Amino acid sequence: MPNISSVSEFLLLAFADTRELQLLHFALFLAIYLAALLGNGLILSAVACHHRLHTPMYFFLLNLALLDLGCISTTLPKAMANALWDTRAISYQGCAAQVFLFVFLIGSEFYILTIMAYDRYVAICKPLHYGRLVGSRACAQMAAAAWGSGFLHAVLHTATTFSLPLCQGNAVDQFFCEVPQILQLSCSDSDYFREVGLIAFSFCLGVGCFIFIVVSYIQIFRTVLMMPSEQGKHKAFSTCLPHLAVVSLSISTATFAHLKPPSIYSAHVDVVVTVLYSVIPPAVNPLIYSMRNQELKDALKKLFQLSSRSI
Repeated sequence: MPNISSVSEFLLLAFADTRELQLLHFALFLAIYLAALLGNGLILSAVACHHRLHTPMYFFLLNLALLDLGCISTTLPKAMANALWDTRAISYQGCAAQVFLFVFLIGSEFYILTIMAYDRYVAICKPLHYGRLVGSRACAQMAAAAWGSGFLHAVLHTATTFSLPLCQGNAVDQFFCEVPQILQLSCSDSDYFREVGLIAFSFCLGVGCFIFIVVSYIQIFRTVLMMPSEQGKHKAFSTCLPHLAVVSLSISTATFAHLKPPSIYSAHVDVVVTVLYSVIPPAVNPLIYSMRNQELKDALKKLFQLSSRSI
């Protein structure tokens, strides 16, 4: 039986057996990837180039765009390359790097989303204290804490997962290396339950952040409902509800992927669930945070105008 010392590569999930379907999956992933690159790249350019957007809200939005770009770039390029070249192999080091980067980026992103909910709560519910509670120093500290917490989680998960002895082969039933799929290859019950305990602890932290986000938005909605302006109410609801919907989708699907019982295992369901929390949010977040944001729209228009003049 092979163990961790004899595994030099892993085999990722093959989406299809026929060449036509493999190319279709490649084209679909490429379209999603390019949309995520374009949307998040435009947000990064607009926030970086326009001084009017150098505020706490856009500072956190810039962090979110960076994390979205990193997250989707960790998973999709390898999946696209495998589909294009009709292969399944990923090296042991490449698999470990995927696990580390994905856990780091997805964890940091969820903490940034929590901070963004806090920022909106203070801005709408406590506007007189906004400068004191969400100043430039506080923003830098909160962002550093989000990235640092994600890094710590990634180190713990990666070290624990890849210290497991593997005796169930090297086939990973997912389009990228994911912790639950690596755990299924383990033959050590004690190490397995240690990593499951770490996942459960991370889940509790995620639930705590989600509860904080929900409570923050409840307070925001209560404050918005007391506004005399119908336009202000509509703007606040149209901005906050999609944000809450994406956060809910991400945590519910990630929870299902990592804590579902083995009895309901299905490779196709796992792929769909993983796409919902790892691929879709980075692609749709730019739309959610820019559709109703007039300041960001104006900054993008100016950016396009400057680009057209330079050409």
